[in-house]
Amino acid sequence: MAIDGVNGRTNYIGSSIVNLRAQLDELTRQLASGKVSTTYAGQGPDRGFALSLRSQVSLIDAYKDTANNVNTRLSVVNLALQGMVDIGKSVKSAATTATVVLNDSGQTSGQITAQAAFANAVSLLNSQSGDRYLFSGRTTDQPATVSADVMLYGDGAKAGLSQLVNERRQADQGVGNMGHLAVSSPPATTTVTSLAEDGSAFGFKLGTVTSSLTGATVTQATGVPPSVTVDLGATNPNEGDKITFNFTLPDGTTEPLTLTATTTSPVPAGSFAIGADTAATTANLQTALTSAVKTLGDTSLVAASAIKASDDFFNPSATIGGSSVNNQAATPGPITGATALSGAAGTDSLTTSFGIGDTITVNGTPITFVASGATGNEVNITDSVQTLLAKIDSITGTKTPSTINGGAITLHGGSGESLTVTSSNTAAFAALGFGPTVSANPAPLRVAGPPFNTATTLVAGTPANTVSWYTGETGTDSARGTAVARVDQAVTVQYGARANEEALRYQLQNIAVYAVVTTNAANPNASAQVAALQQRVSANLAPQTGQQSIQDMQAEFAGAQTAIKAATDRQTQLKGMAQTMLDSIEGINQDEVATKILALQTNLQASYQTTSMLYQTTLLKYL
Repeated sequence: MAIDGVNGRTNYIGSSIVNLRAQLDELTRQLASGKVSTTYAGQGPDRGFALSLRSQVSLIDAYKDTANNVNTRLSVVNLALQGMVDIGKSVKSAATTATVVLNDSGQTSGQITAQAAFANAVSLLNSQSGDRYLFSGRTTDQPATVSADVMLYGDGAKAGLSQLVNERRQADQGVGNMGHLAVSSPPATTTVTSLAEDGSAFGFKLGTVTSSLTGATVTQATGVPPSVTVDLGATNPNEGDKITFNFTLPDGTTEPLTLTATTTSPVPAGSFAIGADTAATTANLQTALTSAVKTLGDTSLVAASAIKASDDFFNPSATIGGSSVNNQAATPGPITGATALSGAAGTDSLTTSFGIGDTITVNGTPITFVASGATGNEVNITDSVQTLLAKIDSITGTKTPSTINGGAITLHGGSGESLTVTSSNTAAFAALGFGPTVSANPAPLRVAGPPFNTATTLVAGTPANTVSWYTGETGTDSARGTAVARVDQAVTVQYGARANEEALRYQLQNIAVYAVVTTNAANPNASAQVAALQQRVSANLAPQTGQQSIQDMQAEFAGAQTAIKAATDRQTQLKGMAQTMLDSIEGINQDEVATKILALQTNLQASYQTTSMLYQTTLLKYL
């Protein structure tokens, strides 16, 4: 009988032990990692579904990271906006309540408050989140503005707001503080008072005149440039009769100037003496009117001029200046607002006429010339240059009317917008002083000078001579759209901002002008100047109807945060469900695995013992 050795059996048992050991190692790994397998192949038939679930979880985590980053930026933006709101309230309160007591620098305590507030506002507009500037639009790697000091006082040859305010004040006051108005009697008259503009872009603009003067005849503003007349006729006014001249100031506000007829001596302020006859009374009226205009020109006009200069600095617009050209009158002279757009030789008309069907196109909108009965974007070929300029301004929406002085036309575009003008009749367009196509980009506006008190028009500041306060990205699209983040598969939020948005710019320019204006304490009108400025700043810092407010911006950002929160909450629920399903595929039941490990350990121990006994068996022991 053959006797087998133990090798075959022990080899079999050894192989079994190795298998048991591999199973034990695998179960131990599963218990340690909590995963059924380290490879997708080991996950069984649901491995494709597990891949999809894991991709979904990873995407949700990526959206969460994006949401966290955007929420951080929005929190910084909201802090800055709330700071701007608080600054606006603080300066408005200072302008409303500050006493008109000038310090050695010619400023009130309210203006000192405004200086600190302005520096703080500029700092807020240059807020960063990480290395990202939040109010620079798409150019997130550079500050939104220049420094507060450069903005107010310039940088070398570049003029800041302070210089522009001073130049504009001189231009608006004109010669003798008359605001570019002249009081006179027309030739060969003794009872007529004429009050006329000089055609400048600066100073007072005539409004309506109301009168209760007995026997007087008032002619409202007519002509180019406009003038009004008051004819006392043959009958003196009665004691207490009044006449009121209304003026439009550079910032768009209006001021009445009322004079009262009186027999009181000395004549009270705001009155004129009733003379022995209407000729004497007319002379007295003209003297009183001249004095009153000068006073208004050194009080409210100064404040309105500063407000307008600040608007022109902070709210740039495109400016196109034409060449000086003559009409075709018998004795040619510079064209004026009264020059006709077409006419015969020897008349005050353009040297080349516009014809029926010709067009002038302004930023893509055509103005069509018609024979008569012009409506909408049409002008009659017999209309004047001034009518054409008004039509162009209505298309651009400019707040700075286009002008004509010395035969040269100056066109102004809308706030922050470029301007391009062309014509189908290039010869007639040249007769207006323009080449075939003229265009310009927005730039700060400043007075064409020196000299400034006789200046007639505004020009565009250049990068070499005028500070540009906003250094971020400019564009005509929505500021919110300059930063877009996807926080869900079908949800994006817009959270960009520009420091030159209307609400921020408007507040900044009003705080800046209040902070920068100085007043000569020796001027008897100093208190009235400051009071007029404070009144305007306070009114401008109140909510403006139909204008973007900082609260509007806050509401938009709050909407973005709400959208992010809704998406994040939804994703948290989805991730929980996906993770549960993923765990059911990739995960293990720890109790079950532990039980299997104990069973394997018992089997393995028994196998070890059996194998050991077999290896120790000999023939002697077997017998």
